[in-house]
Amino acid sequence: MTEKTIPLLPCRSIQPVVDFYTALGFETTYLQKSPYPYAAVRRGPVELQFFGMKDYDPAGSYSGVYIVTDDVDALYETFRGGLKEAYGRIPRRGLPRIGPLKDMSYGMRQFLMSDPGGNSVRVGQEIAADKSLAPVPRETFEKALHLADLFADSKEDLPGAARIVDRALGREDTRPTPVQLLRLLVLRSDIAGRLGDDALAAATLARAAAVELGPAERQSAADALARLRELEG
Repeated sequence: MTEKTIPLLPCRSIQPVVDFYTALGFETTYLQKSPYPYAAVRRGPVELQFFGMKDYDPAGSYSGVYIVTDDVDALYETFRGGLKEAYGRIPRRGLPRIGPLKDMSYGMRQFLMSDPGGNSVRVGQEIAADKSLAPVPRETFEKALHLADLFADSKEDLPGAARIVDRALGREDTRPTPVQLLRLLVLRSDIAGRLGDDALAAATLARAAAVELGPAERQSAADALARLRELEG
């Protein structure tokens, strides 16, 4: 016997959702408008189905799906390119949106998207066999980065992540390393932009761009530097 699971996800309106997944390279395999809105999309082995609810609030959605791939970096670039072509920009806040690509403390390298229906789409690649949550670091700034990453890009609690980073950046008794400072500032700028605070996002991004790093430091901060370039663009 062969079984498979197809997530069934809600949305307010079917067509914007279909358009979003079309931009990601999905094929629409079924679409109906009556007696109720319903659609199915497929990209390779990944199949998703959607049903419309007139009074549904996408901003209050709790539904989602996790897609596991063996090349998350390539898929990230493909999805970003498709969204930019479809929307004229890479949507980083509101609905739909796509977040940063990063290594998480539970053994996955992943990025998060939200479709127009508010459904969370997590796309990840296994980078460690152990999927249990890594212990919280003891060092002040590594602990802040660990927790803020979880709040921002796993729990999706942006205000909570902002408070963690702000407390770390406000410390006067100790200072982060240049790499830690860069990562904290890039994350804070990203969070501010996703929350709609463009002034804070720009100011924090300028601070991040001014952090001086040596060659070895730049290598260890590769993901943060890549996100810095994305935000600057």
